[in-house]
Amino acid sequence: MVAFLTYLLIGLLPAEATSYAVTSKIIIPEINLTSDVAELKLENHTLNTPDTIVGSFSRAENKTLLIGHAKTVFKNLKNLREGDVIIYESMIYHVTSIIVKEKSMISMSELLKAADKETIVIMTCAGESLENGDATHRLIVTAVAE
Repeated sequence: MVAFLTYLLIGLLPAEATSYAVTSKIIIPEINLTSDVAELKLENHTLNTPDTIVGSFSRAENKTLLIGHAKTVFKNLKNLREGDVIIYESMIYHVTSIIVKEKSMISMSELLKAADKETIVIMTCAGESLENGDATHRLIVTAVAE
């Protein structure tokens, strides 16, 4: 189950015509991003990534994964820098880490484990595009609340 969930989470494949209930907003002033955020739920062992807004998923204390597509909502995410501000659910976060990692080298259990402070992890596709709409790498931005 964990391996299957891991594939689905880091696959970031487009969702089929799914409607999402918006639960919050994310604002990243540095890259002029304001987006609705929909809480994602596992359905039939699948976690679909919204096409044009951000999806959120959490299973551990103080840790939220935010996912979205690099060609739409996170098209400018690569321009973030450490220290930049992210506003999510009325909290201010500062970017502490920006990495690009090969998709096959990502441990979702590590990425989703509990944190001491409120932490968001933003993930989107990076690297070379693949024929199936996926990509070889992931851009992973970690930000911690003040």
